Amino acid sequence: MKADSRKGGVRSNRKPENVDDYLASVPQPARDTLIKLRKLIRAAAPDADEKISYRMPTYNQLGGLVGFAAFKNHCSLFVMNGSFLDKYRNELNSYEMTKSAIHFPIGKPLPAGLVKKIVRARIAENAEKAERKKRKR
Repeated sequence: MKADSRKGGVRSNRKPENVDDYLASVPQPARDTLIKLRKLIRAAAPDADEKISYRMPTYNQLGGLVGFAAFKNHCSLFVMNGSFLDKYRNELNSYEMTKSAIHFPIGKPLPAGLVKKIVRARIAENAEKAERKKRKR
């Protein structure tokens, strides 16, 4: 396993073919943390397509929903929308965040209810966006 020196990422030298391949390349305890996160995402978005994009697992349903990745000192949940997390600042104030990602400790997954709430909100947001596009035609 080689650390990605550009961003402190933890990944192998080869591009993962699928999410199972990605997870197999992540060292413990981050692997178990991301496996739990994957289960939560799949439960909240059972119709979402799961794929590798930007060398990390991502989920798509009417557009990008979320993605996740392991790094040297944390794991991240990416929400694929630069303004989305603003709505959740109060609930997420105990986590480090960027414009579109929540960073959390490697051995401590995000709360299940929070993950499901975020994923379902992203599905609703994508559905609303798709409906607006449809009406414009």
